Amino acid sequence: MTAAANAAPLPRRRRGVFTRLEAYFYTAPAVILIVAVMLVPLAVGVSYAFRNIELLNPFSGGYVGLENFRELAGDANFGRALVNTVWWTFGSVFIQFLMGLGLALLLRDAFPGRKIVQALVFLPWAVPTFLTGLDWAWLFNPVVGPLPHWMAALGILDTPRNILADPDLAMWGPITANVWYGVPFFAITLLAALQSIPDELYEAAAIDGAGAWRRFTDLTLPFLAPTIAITVMLRTIWIANFADLIVVMTGGGPADTTQIVASYIFTQAYRRLDFGYASAIALVLLVLLMLYALAIITLRRMMLREPS
Repeated sequence: MTAAANAAPLPRRRRGVFTRLEAYFYTAPAVILIVAVMLVPLAVGVSYAFRNIELLNPFSGGYVGLENFRELAGDANFGRALVNTVWWTFGSVFIQFLMGLGLALLLRDAFPGRKIVQALVFLPWAVPTFLTGLDWAWLFNPVVGPLPHWMAALGILDTPRNILADPDLAMWGPITANVWYGVPFFAITLLAALQSIPDELYEAAAIDGAGAWRRFTDLTLPFLAPTIAITVMLRTIWIANFADLIVVMTGGGPADTTQIVASYIFTQAYRRLDFGYASAIALVLLVLLMLYALAIITLRRMMLREPS
């Protein structure tokens, strides 16, 4: 007889305790990892927002309550950065989505060399963002870059000049680089969703006399709607927090015309070395993005309920 067979069975009460706790034993490693990696740094960052932490002030570090938020309410630079963030985020997402959807529709059907075209379309996704910023800053440079000369030849600019130094046009530089960098995200996700739509539905719609536009509006878009809601939400949150291209290409200038909230946090934390104030700005941005995500998720649930 084996040792297991000889072992005395556990009392019924002890077996009940182990059964109730068994699920917690399995989930404990994941919960510990989430708390240690995500929640603890978040809690520390939130606590900084209510403290005076300035690296240049050796006596800082005390609790100041809502003082950072009161200062933030009267900060005109923050208000300008918030407006710039809306323009930067939704301008980038809108163009990326339209171009990504167009590429996904073109790549859905088979044609010679499609795999090569797919690889080229997805290539920007593999380029580091700082290198992307440096490349596009070079392209917009009127001395060594071609874009100002091409835009002048097309009549977009009166003379070849650096739009990154023009307060009225500077934001278009990072947005253009961001569109180039982010289009593959929408192309990949929307192409995957398109390929899940059965071909039989398109064949039945064509037999019923539906044209290409009718098939797109009545068949493709309804199938894509839940995916579009999630991808737009993720990309919006991502871009709103994405300051790499702004920092590399313009540094927030000229005259703060390209300063967004994420780059403003970077400026406060690593140039003014005021981590308390930077954390207060980050907390406000976090709340705004959570409210936006909640609105999108609610909208997506409403769309999913409509067919039933």
